[in-house]
Amino acid sequence: MEEKSNRFPLLPKLINGSIAGLVGVTCVFPIDLVKTRLQNQRDGAVKVYNNMFDCAVKTFRNEGFFGMYRGSGVNLLLITPEKIIKLVGNDFFRHHLTNKQTGKLTFGREVLAGAGAGSCQVVITTPMELLKIQLQDAGRSKATLASDGSSAIATQTRPLTATALTMQLLKEKGIVGLYKGSCATLLRDITFSAIYFPLFAHLNALGKRRNSGDTAVFYVTLGAGIVAGGTSSFLVTPLDVVKTRLQLINHGKGEDRYKGIADCFVKLFKSEGVFAFYKGGFCRVMVVAPLFGIAQVVYYLGIGEKVVSYF
Repeated sequence: MEEKSNRFPLLPKLINGSIAGLVGVTCVFPIDLVKTRLQNQRDGAVKVYNNMFDCAVKTFRNEGFFGMYRGSGVNLLLITPEKIIKLVGNDFFRHHLTNKQTGKLTFGREVLAGAGAGSCQVVITTPMELLKIQLQDAGRSKATLASDGSSAIATQTRPLTATALTMQLLKEKGIVGLYKGSCATLLRDITFSAIYFPLFAHLNALGKRRNSGDTAVFYVTLGAGIVAGGTSSFLVTPLDVVKTRLQLINHGKGEDRYKGIADCFVKLFKSEGVFAFYKGGFCRVMVVAPLFGIAQVVYYLGIGEKVVSYF
């Protein structure tokens, strides 16, 4: 009986992680699109959007409702394995790093568990983010190039698709082409997860418990996810900006190209100043905070456990 209680419930966790990812991303994707376009807009280059609201209005007006979900297909397709690796990975590492005699997990091991989950997810996150960014930024890139007189893309009538972009990258650069900016993605994801998961666990432990056990009531989990997600996302915004710039493939006239993480940091600071590292920061908080709040609530609903119990 004791051996069974110490076994990690992998299958229910996988189901919970999948549902959590799909629900969370569907709710916040339009804000993520606005964030990407604002981050890729350079100072000194053609200014397409004035602020977050202006970007949202122009995108909706020019591209319609479905334009707000441009790139969501690939994101929804890959968000399932990404959220599985992040949420389940953290639980897996926490389970095995917990002292079996005392049942306690030190803060250092909590950070290590989060960092471990973040490092594992980069296998899925990098190609997902790369494809998503090109699709999300297509409207801004087209407007920028059109104003510069670059007809190659400005006159392009065929819409960019994830499949076409994937095939193009594979043909030109092989599988490595899908992992452009992987080091920057790894740096962002490890840092984010190392901050987020310990913070979420401590905040979630402070609230009211359900009558049936040690699980927090849904509004406590929601609040803990929102606060931890918002805090962590804001702290790693500079890393996210650098990652986004490095992963961009199509550049407009006057837009810098970067050789690596350090080169991007230096050029970004010199040309646009320190505030450039927080471009889209408010949007990012608005994306990640509710995303993780919603995802954690769904993850802890126990849907996976109920499904598995029927078999």
